[in-house]
Amino acid sequence: MSIDAGARPAQLTRGPVATKLNVTATGPEDGPVLLLAHGFGCDQGMWDGVVPYFSGDHRVVRYDLMGYGQSDFAAYDPAHYASLDGHAADILAICAELDLHDVTLVAHSVSTMMSVKAAIAEPGRFRQLVLVAANPYFMQDSTDGYDGGFSDDDMTEVAGALDSNYFTWAEAMAPVIMGTPESPEHGELLTASFCRVNPDVARQLLGIMFTTDYRPLLPQVTTPTVVMQCRADAMVPPHVAGYLHENLAGSTLVQLQALGHCPHISAPEETAAAIRTHLLP
Repeated sequence: MSIDAGARPAQLTRGPVATKLNVTATGPEDGPVLLLAHGFGCDQGMWDGVVPYFSGDHRVVRYDLMGYGQSDFAAYDPAHYASLDGHAADILAICAELDLHDVTLVAHSVSTMMSVKAAIAEPGRFRQLVLVAANPYFMQDSTDGYDGGFSDDDMTEVAGALDSNYFTWAEAMAPVIMGTPESPEHGELLTASFCRVNPDVARQLLGIMFTTDYRPLLPQVTTPTVVMQCRADAMVPPHVAGYLHENLAGSTLVQLQALGHCPHISAPEETAAAIRTHLLP
């Protein structure tokens, strides 16, 4: 797979939404659109390894979630972002301001459910969803046997650690979440990213992410969807990808060889190849 090492900036009007969310673009302005949404504790730079594989023939648009990266933290409203609805609205606002259509929305981790919400709200805006390391509900549900990976006791422990010292939690958990002990530099990269986040913003999103059940949304998705699952993902048990595949009508399930929760960081070439293989024409 060829790489466009000289990824060039695309023309981008810096409207209020683009400014607030630090929207950037590379690649030809008239190319098919890839919109990349990053996960918890990160910023758009986590897609740096993937972008060169598409910037030669796609308009690759990235942004920072509100409260993360170089977004305008002064515009962060805890009430507005008390659920993923605020973040989903940001995705739609970016598309509207930049006049993006037929968008392939590639999302990682918590952004996958933001993307699901956006696609349900405006299905005509999106050509395809690519959900990387998605989990619609991180908890165990004794009523139907669903196991999202975490028990009530686990959540109590996480909440206590976050309340005690977010940075200590981040330093301990980021390498586990990355899941690539043979490449400690990846865990160090994620740790540094986690530690750049305002603890209050991080706690709010983690609380939403861990305790909200998004499974009822899945049958409402009409956008063609690719579900990408990694091996040994500490945040997403293997059967969760199968659950998503079964409940997202007409979806495609892709098993990556990459280890851990962040294949776009640890295995960008494989991740990019899988995305490109399954792009709709």
